[in-house]
Amino acid sequence: MEQIKPRKKFVKNPIIGTKFTIAVSSAKGGVGKSTFATNLALALKKNGCKIGLLDADIYGPSLPKLFSIKEKPKSEEGKLIPVNKYDIQCMSIGFLTEEQTPMIWRGPMVTSAIKTFTQKVSWKNLDFIIVDMPPGTGDTQLTFSQEISLDGIIIISTPQEIALQDVKRGIRMFDKLGTRIIGLVDNMSHFIGDDGKKYDIFGSGGVEKTAKEFNKEFLGNIPIDPEVGKYGDLGKPIVESETEHKISKIYLRLAEKIKRIYF
Repeated sequence: MEQIKPRKKFVKNPIIGTKFTIAVSSAKGGVGKSTFATNLALALKKNGCKIGLLDADIYGPSLPKLFSIKEKPKSEEGKLIPVNKYDIQCMSIGFLTEEQTPMIWRGPMVTSAIKTFTQKVSWKNLDFIIVDMPPGTGDTQLTFSQEISLDGIIIISTPQEIALQDVKRGIRMFDKLGTRIIGLVDNMSHFIGDDGKKYDIFGSGGVEKTAKEFNKEFLGNIPIDPEVGKYGDLGKPIVESETEHKISKIYLRLAEKIKRIYF
């Protein structure tokens, strides 16, 4: 197998119009990565940052649903204009296709689409652009890590071993590519029942243990809460809908921490 080598830093292209590019990755589907990315973007906005949100999950774009965006982006001077929602500049392949259209694309097409969204979108004066990466360790991850100046990546997982196996592959890949891993988040870590008891549906402690194993920072737990899914389905994520909710406060604290890292 060909060894993947990180490109030298000076040849990477930043996303024009942004100060910092932060990717959200899971390496595993179904762990709440897109929900995390959208709520983190909203939390950073509420921390006073100018934010862009790029849905780079070419095969399964979630941003149109999570932000209830039905309009198509306009173009100006050969560049796409992001759709503005909740004071966040947004772009997704889902804005350009019908909702039920399957993305049957080969690798070069995916790479071309990613380059369009990073080089031919008119992002304006952003502090952070949050990139919602697709699951896996494929073309999208390689394109961002090798060709685009990622300033950091947050890895999301649930605590069971089947999810963590993929996370470990992702950590090794990003380390090999020289991409800074900000830390790991344990999403859907537990559930508090009506009886007040804590239920570890997917087990417990696996993500924190993995962070220690690879000498990465553990950024904390986000429990399961039905309100998160409800507001996501309504197209107004919980951080925007209920800023004082306990889940929103977790995101706001994390956003404050990220802001302190870069500013």
